Amino acid sequence: MVKFLKPGKAVILLQGRYVGKKAVIVRVFEEVTRDHPYGPCVVAGLAKYPKKVIRKDSAKKTAKKSCVKVFLKLVNFTHLMPTRYTLDVDLKEVVSGAPDSLTTKDKKLTAANSAKAKLEDRFKTGKNRWFFTKLCQRTVRLIYV
Repeated sequence: MVKFLKPGKAVILLQGRYVGKKAVIVRVFEEVTRDHPYGPCVVAGLAKYPKKVIRKDSAKKTAKKSCVKVFLKLVNFTHLMPTRYTLDVDLKEVVSGAPDSLTTKDKKLTAANSAKAKLEDRFKTGKNRWFFTKLCQRTVRLIYV
């Protein structure tokens, strides 16, 4: 079987706190452990999308509107809906080691800050525009059902 859930693939979360939010697969763990009897993967997603920037905004207001809030989460494959999009953002060095590396608050915070910086740079260059827009409300309602 062909593996299509690879790092860099854009996905939509289907379960949990961030349901309906877009995320990128950072790392895939194929090995099954006692703690994780399923195939988990680490995703970095957008908890808060950037606002619409208009021309008459000041530089300070533009910088504030183009900020994103990022989350890192260890997710089961069945709780993801893959999309046809990929992001060529190098997030591999954000999370290192085993899936338990996100258990400590310090490691998770530094990883989230570095992922935030990379995703904000990607947004400011204007690439991957679909990833930085909210899903339509009807689509999110369909995910809940």
